[in-house]
Amino acid sequence: MKSGTETFVGKDSPLYQDYDHLYQSIFQTRSIVIMVEGNEVKSADLMKAVDRLEHQLQATDGVIETISPASLIKQVNYQMTGRYTLPETDEEIKAIIDGNPDIFGQIIPDNTHMLISVNMAGSASDKAQEDILVATEDAVSFADFPPSYNIIITGDPAFSISMNYEMNTSMGLLLGLSAIFMVTVLLLVFRHVRWSLLPLPVVLLGVVYTFGAMGYIGIPMSMVSMSAFPILIGVGIDYAIQFHNRLEEELQEKGNKTGAVIETVKHTGPAVLIALAMTALGFFSLFTSTVPMIQDFGKLLMIGILMCYFSSIFVGVVTISLFDKYSEKNPLRKIANKIKPANSGKKKKSEEESASSRLIGRTLQKITNVTIKYNILVLGIACLLCFGGLYLDQSVPIETDVQTFVPQDMPALVNLRHMGDIMGGDDQLNLIIKVKDTANPDVLKWIDRFSEHEVASNAHIYSATSIVPLVKERNGGVIPDTSQEIKNIYSQIPEAQKNRYMYGNNMLLLNFNIGNAVADIKMTGIEELTNIVKQDMQWMPAPPGTTVTITGNSVVFMEVLTALTSGRVAMTFFGLLLVFAGLLVVYRDWVKALVPVIPMVIVIGWSGGVMSYLNIDYTPMTATLGALILGVGSEYAILMMERYFEEKDKGVSHIEAIQMASSKIGSAIVASGATTVFGFMALIASPFPMITDFGMVTVIDIVLALLATFVVFPPLMITLDTWRDRRKGLRTAEKRTEIQKQTQGAEI
Repeated sequence: MKSGTETFVGKDSPLYQDYDHLYQSIFQTRSIVIMVEGNEVKSADLMKAVDRLEHQLQATDGVIETISPASLIKQVNYQMTGRYTLPETDEEIKAIIDGNPDIFGQIIPDNTHMLISVNMAGSASDKAQEDILVATEDAVSFADFPPSYNIIITGDPAFSISMNYEMNTSMGLLLGLSAIFMVTVLLLVFRHVRWSLLPLPVVLLGVVYTFGAMGYIGIPMSMVSMSAFPILIGVGIDYAIQFHNRLEEELQEKGNKTGAVIETVKHTGPAVLIALAMTALGFFSLFTSTVPMIQDFGKLLMIGILMCYFSSIFVGVVTISLFDKYSEKNPLRKIANKIKPANSGKKKKSEEESASSRLIGRTLQKITNVTIKYNILVLGIACLLCFGGLYLDQSVPIETDVQTFVPQDMPALVNLRHMGDIMGGDDQLNLIIKVKDTANPDVLKWIDRFSEHEVASNAHIYSATSIVPLVKERNGGVIPDTSQEIKNIYSQIPEAQKNRYMYGNNMLLLNFNIGNAVADIKMTGIEELTNIVKQDMQWMPAPPGTTVTITGNSVVFMEVLTALTSGRVAMTFFGLLLVFAGLLVVYRDWVKALVPVIPMVIVIGWSGGVMSYLNIDYTPMTATLGALILGVGSEYAILMMERYFEEKDKGVSHIEAIQMASSKIGSAIVASGATTVFGFMALIASPFPMITDFGMVTVIDIVLALLATFVVFPPLMITLDTWRDRRKGLRTAEKRTEIQKQTQGAEI
């Protein structure tokens, strides 16, 4: 699964250039942290185990360095005695640790806890991180730690790897559960047709086609793209059901298989294709996002629905026809027909099936009649609820803490939080300082003053780290006044330490530790803190010729979440505009273009109100629901509209046409919606709160889309179409009158 910076930020953006090229590639290291807990960690036996651990890890590919109390003790002991070894007694170990609090304070915060850091490159791939994690686990086993100590392997890489594994595992189970739910619904709701389970393998075939297209085009798998497959199953099964239902209807009416296939493809093919095109336009709005994985999400959805359409029309229709053909040649059926006449059995079965299928049709007809009778009241209430929902939607909070997206009892999260409680958070603001000379004393003095000011004046900046303390430590606590003196000190600093804060002769790094800022002050707080630092740099400017860039994981994540969530309204209404324009181009009729869009606007408003009422926050996944509502909901309205005008063209009245559309295609739409709803209900069982919320809101939105299709669409369609026909009639009558007048004038 791809999860690097390029999935969140475009490679050509300044944000990506600053973070990936300047910080991550040059300075950042990712750390797997080994936390040791016990009654007394200042022990010689424990340090020997840590030393064995380090020896093994230092030989592991991808490990840049390891930092542990054992290696630091050996360094201090070398300075004191000239021997690069571990002391033999507990008393000597304790004396070295207690005598150097500046060195050991961060990795041994108390007598019961110790940290060992396994550092790798910040640009290390997911596979490399996983390999190093496995090597760390093996090294811990072989190090033979004393049994009285508890060893915890944690850190961001361990958390990310565990999260990806849990998500992949749960998603596979959820898709299986979704398929079981869909089978159940198809058997219950779609039982009036033969081969009622066929839509499911047809749509799954479309999903397989989509996987192939992903590999061919090069669309990476990510956390968000994985959620596209339940959506494709839900939308794709709609297409399969529509073709299946219409073919069954034509077979019962005509009895001619060839004619039934032709009529199905003739009427349902274009209708579903138009619905697909409008769905694609709704999904196209996802391309307005600046986040690459959201764009890939949109690409995947657009390709997927096309593959599901091809699978439905070419595989589904042909398969049903072949099944019927060969079932008639079945020798067992021929024997059964001789014992009992086939016609009587078919008639009885047809009557049973008809009674079953008409139940939904009659119910929808009654609903249609009521909504048409009270059209003004229905439309008025729907619009009021929509406006209220849009207003409440503005107050729905945006969840930015990634740790809330995962199961709160996940061991990796529990361990990470436990380390944070003991050691404090490690969120950072990283300042990349470009200079002409890294040994310029004015630059180092500015870094020193600015660091002290930010730590003293900002409650959420706990400490600052840079090359400056290392220089001051070797020069009596002060910064030298000349470049040459600073260069001499640089030559004394170990390369591993120096490379953390300096790159070449023109780049320095200043880190501000902001603790657990993501959890404590949220992304809005980090944004405010970043702005404060920028303002302070204007008030306390860096020396001439120096440029400072604020970057880091928190800054990138803040920008990503802002792009995901703040642009959701613009993305949704851009999608509405695209769907309206697409319908206008296809139909060249403003009524046909407007009628499917209005119910979707209403559903979007209703959805915001429901989210506010249920206290569901927006997340990176739920922020895309506006486009998904357009994609799924517009399909129902378009299919209803197509069938309405098909019936109206036969010469029936407006009301009769909408009644027949509701009864005939309504049952197929209900079956489609029910399978989609139950398919997405499986997501509610996910252990990941983010996926649970996504599944819950999606189910609610599909139910609302169905409600709008059968409650809002009929009176809206009748009202606008009747008004339009009356206008046409008046204009026609006026033209006839004018022609008559002209004719009479000519005769005179």
